[in-house]
Amino acid sequence: MEKYIVSARKYRPSTFKTIVGQHALSETLKNAVKTGRLAHSYLFCGQRGVGKTTTARIFAKAINCEHLTPDGEPCNECESCRAFNEQRSLNIIEMDAASNNSVDDIREITNQVLVPPITGKYRVFIIDEVHMLSPAAFNAFLKTLEEPPEYVIFILATTEKNKILPTILSRCQKYDFQSITVADIAEQLQYVADSEGYTTEPAGLNVIAQKSDGAMRDALSIFDQVAASSNGNITYQAVIDNLNILDYDYYFRLVDAFLDANVEDALLVYRDVRNHGFEGKTFINGLANHLRELLMAHSDRLAALMDATGDIADRFREQSSHCALRFIYMALDLCNTCDITYRDATNKQLLVELTLIKICQLNAPDPTPSPQQGNGLKKIEPSHQPTPTPAAAPAAPQPSAQYTATAPQPATAQSAAPQTSASIEAALRDATRSPHVNINLPKPQANNKPKAAVSIPSIADLTASRNADAAPQQPVAQHRSEFFADEDFQHAWDFAIEKIKTDVILANAMRSHRPKSSGGAAYVIVVDNQSQVEAFERAKQQIQTYIRNKLSNDDISIKAVVREINPDEKVWSQKEVLVDILQRNPQGLDFIKRFNFTLS
Repeated sequence: MEKYIVSARKYRPSTFKTIVGQHALSETLKNAVKTGRLAHSYLFCGQRGVGKTTTARIFAKAINCEHLTPDGEPCNECESCRAFNEQRSLNIIEMDAASNNSVDDIREITNQVLVPPITGKYRVFIIDEVHMLSPAAFNAFLKTLEEPPEYVIFILATTEKNKILPTILSRCQKYDFQSITVADIAEQLQYVADSEGYTTEPAGLNVIAQKSDGAMRDALSIFDQVAASSNGNITYQAVIDNLNILDYDYYFRLVDAFLDANVEDALLVYRDVRNHGFEGKTFINGLANHLRELLMAHSDRLAALMDATGDIADRFREQSSHCALRFIYMALDLCNTCDITYRDATNKQLLVELTLIKICQLNAPDPTPSPQQGNGLKKIEPSHQPTPTPAAAPAAPQPSAQYTATAPQPATAQSAAPQTSASIEAALRDATRSPHVNINLPKPQANNKPKAAVSIPSIADLTASRNADAAPQQPVAQHRSEFFADEDFQHAWDFAIEKIKTDVILANAMRSHRPKSSGGAAYVIVVDNQSQVEAFERAKQQIQTYIRNKLSNDDISIKAVVREINPDEKVWSQKEVLVDILQRNPQGLDFIKRFNFTLS
């Protein structure tokens, strides 16, 4: 049986053209080899799995290749290339700085630098994870890196360029490797699958490419895992089952519920997600990514930024055509807020559900009327019209397509047409479609007078009262005037002190001087000086708001005044105060003498 080799090693690139996702960088290095314009030190930077070490090996092999191809590729046939491929080359030395990071390890490198190549033109030293070198090792390496022999080339590779000394960075040509795109990874996975004889689905390979986070090595590892579990049948379902990731279909169903403002369907989709064992944070991040794909699919210019490919990309385009850009922007913002607050939330499930409800509301009927659209209510047709009697007043006009919101009027036989219970229930159902509506039903009458004809209940929170010119107004907040005792006020005062305790001067002044009632809900606080008055005035609105909310009374007002000084009252200087303190506490005088303090 043939020995199994993982795909990341078996299909490791051996030429520049087989390097995935680094075309521009590869062309630059090939041109350097072809023209002979080689620097003495290179630094390859980038995240894991993007090809830094692989590119360094190909570059080193090309430098010593005896028969370069016309486009600058190593021939893989000359003695130097074969020696490298068979891991017996003496001209290409690799060192892992993660496990060889001491000064002694660097001294061994500097000693080998002194030995010229036996065959070939250059000795190439590849130092991987160079940021792991100790500061002392970096300093020992500086001189050799700056002025190596002409036959020596250093290639340093790192995932964390910020940890490398600036003196090292300044001595190298720096090449930044980019994350490999989803499309490039999926294409390479398809090549590997074809080479291995696996059956695949483009959607499954696309999911693997997205899961790899731009790293080709990670993608090949996931590919091998799925291939092993599915016996080489790499389908979309096999991928999501093996990797335990959320199906695209959940999010497509969820966005459909959002577009219909259907809270029930949205919450049921989330329940299915929870039942499959997925955490809320994973779900909300997946939803944010789905909305991002919809945003990219909304524009032909942004379509190149989509991660999805093939049939999945077509589904995104189709669903995006039904989504307004404003909805996508606001939904993305709600998902981002949920992600930020998720870690600190006590009830994480409720946080996610509230986010879904808010996104559904983005497409709900707008409860706020506008001059162009009236109050947004649909016309309510009575189930039947009452038959007018000869003695009755002229029939009231039929309701228009849009109601005008007015203050509730007493129901009389002359002012309102009778309504049946069925029409009232229809009105309530219509009004409660918006999730923001609060319905204020009329309170039952205490007297036993004969009841007038039933009228449609007023929905105060749904529509604002209109002026004579039909201009809309915002509903007025209810004025609070709960009774409170002076003891309650003092407790609320302490509560306000805790709220503003970061302002030390004001907080101390509020602790030292308690306000006193000047009649009703008005209070006066007497302070020592004008500075304290100014400090209080700056925070007055905030303090009053704390106390009003604490006592549920909007009539509370607080005024700060400076204490009046009695003409006969003596104002002491600081020196007189200190003298009085020393007379009361003689030990203080010993303290002053001991440290040679003076009273000025």
